[in-house]
Amino acid sequence: MALKIALKPGERMLIGGAVVKNGSRQTTELIVENNAPVLREKDILNEKEANTPCSRIYFAIQLMYIDTENLATHHESYWKLVRPLLKAAPRLTGLIDQVNEHILNGKYYQALKLAAELIAHEKEITGNVQ
Repeated sequence: MALKIALKPGERMLIGGAVVKNGSRQTTELIVENNAPVLREKDILNEKEANTPCSRIYFAIQLMYIDTENLATHHESYWKLVRPLLKAAPRLTGLIDQVNEHILNGKYYQALKLAAELIAHEKEITGNVQ
């Protein structure tokens, strides 16, 4: 099944490792007809922005999704990040278990969406501390 994507003027996205940018002054419609990793600009986290435990986990999963050639390395990074997080915040165990299940089944996009929830929980927790 094809994926239909509308890009706003100037909006970027990642399709199968290539950055695509709409340069026109109009919304452009793209149709991705094969199975390829696709991330909208709003869902892409750069390495500098991965500066908290949960954002680093998100970044590791993002790399699993877009850089399959180095999958073993990204898996190793992920597991090294998850263990200390669970010790520090055991209440996240249920959500992490769901993320783990998606990762173990190779469903990285779904894992990435749940990792975004981890970041939201982290912001909520740290917001209460400040």
